Amino acid sequence: MAASPSPRACGGVEAAEFHSGLLLLRLSIRSQSFLLLGVAIFITAFGLSITFRARMNPRGRYPLPQQQYVLRNPLPSQQNQIYQQQQQHQRHQQWLKRSESNSGAGELVRSVTTQGSESSSQDWKTQLKVPPPDTRYKTEDVTATKGNDFEDYFLKRELLMGIYEKGFEKPSPIQEESIPIALTGVDILARAKNGTGKTAAFCIPALEKIDQEKNVIQVVILVPTRELALQTSQVCKELGKHLKVQVMVTTGGTSLKDDIMRLYQPVHLLVGTPGRILDLAKKDICVLKDCSMLIMDEADKLLSSEFQPSIGQLIRYLPANRQILLFSATFPVTVKDFMDRYLRKPFIINLMDELTLKGITQYYAFVEERQKVHCLNTLFSKLQINQSIIFCNSVNRVELLAKKITELGYSCFYIHAKMLQDHRNRVFHDFRNGACRNLVCTDLFTRGIDIQAVNVVINFDFPKNSETYLHRVGRSGRFGHLGLAVNLITYEDRFNLIEQELGTEIKQIPAQIDQAIYCIVLVQI
Repeated sequence: MAASPSPRACGGVEAAEFHSGLLLLRLSIRSQSFLLLGVAIFITAFGLSITFRARMNPRGRYPLPQQQYVLRNPLPSQQNQIYQQQQQHQRHQQWLKRSESNSGAGELVRSVTTQGSESSSQDWKTQLKVPPPDTRYKTEDVTATKGNDFEDYFLKRELLMGIYEKGFEKPSPIQEESIPIALTGVDILARAKNGTGKTAAFCIPALEKIDQEKNVIQVVILVPTRELALQTSQVCKELGKHLKVQVMVTTGGTSLKDDIMRLYQPVHLLVGTPGRILDLAKKDICVLKDCSMLIMDEADKLLSSEFQPSIGQLIRYLPANRQILLFSATFPVTVKDFMDRYLRKPFIINLMDELTLKGITQYYAFVEERQKVHCLNTLFSKLQINQSIIFCNSVNRVELLAKKITELGYSCFYIHAKMLQDHRNRVFHDFRNGACRNLVCTDLFTRGIDIQAVNVVINFDFPKNSETYLHRVGRSGRFGHLGLAVNLITYEDRFNLIEQELGTEIKQIPAQIDQAIYCIVLVQI
């Protein structure tokens, strides 16, 4: 049987275990103290490093300046007030200096810009191919102006370039009156003498209002004759040659197929006779729904019984907000009826203080019919003719007289309505370019034909009414220049009546005519 341990032995073992546990506890406490001390040292060092870095600049090279703390609402002393006033005054003076320098620089920039714009505006004029100035004498029909310039109407520069290169220097009276009004979109009824610049008076505002980006017909110009259509379209092309405006001319007697093919291409401005344009509109080839301007040159002729039905039908193809311009030298009752029906509050221009041009001297000579050719031969030998137009009342008399003049040894062309269109065009072009000195024609050539070299008109057959007489003699003395009109009168002619209707004096031809009253600069023919 085993023996049990004694009490003393048991007590010794327990005491040893107690001392070992106490020793372990002391060691644990010391280690924790050292750990806490290390943590404290680490935290202190980390805080010192942060403080040191905060006192350095961002690059860590130079210490940051000490911050100055200012109260939000300090109570300044008298010295502080004086100091602040001085600082404010100094800042104000600096601001004034900067403003003056900036304004000076601005003025310098503006002056340089202005000089540059003025120089650039002058540069485009110096580069133009302007014809020599017309030094011939001009009458008040074209010189009695208000002193305006074409630039006063704020036209496109490209249009101004075409105007000056055409040889226009200043607007004539009819141009001064009509151009600014037409640009506002108002209907116009304009009456002015032949040869005073009516064509440019409506071509210039028409070209100005056209939008080249829109490939639609925007302007239609109606004229009574094919020759006048060709002449008007040429004027539009010359004035608008620096613009991207497409001009087309269409008249009867030419190929309809060619006109149809041309209308499939862009057309902005259409010039033609009423019958042909109406025919194209009925075929839906000529679309006029975007045409905002209708111009009628020689409106009295267009509103005669020959053209008026076509004009009325043609207007139906135009939009309701169209603008209508009527130009002519004479306005019978038919024009007033048309104005009351189609024009809306038109602006009326009347520059006809007298019907005939001031620069035209008019003579008559009573002769028998069989003496007319001999009298004509005498005129050819005594007058200083640059170019002349001789009018007859019938087609047969035109051809017979042209043959007689050729037999007398003078160069002569003739033209009338029964000729083929190609032949008419060729004669018109050659005479205009000075290929011949004399042209015999019917009243076909009385409307709007502008040939500057013509200084003599001879009525071989006296006209039957005053309007025809007015348009005939208006072929000379164009644009205020001098001209001569000679009428061969028989006792059957209505000479006295027409003289009374026109309110003009037609003198008997003297034995010797002073060349100074009708001569202009000669051209070589």
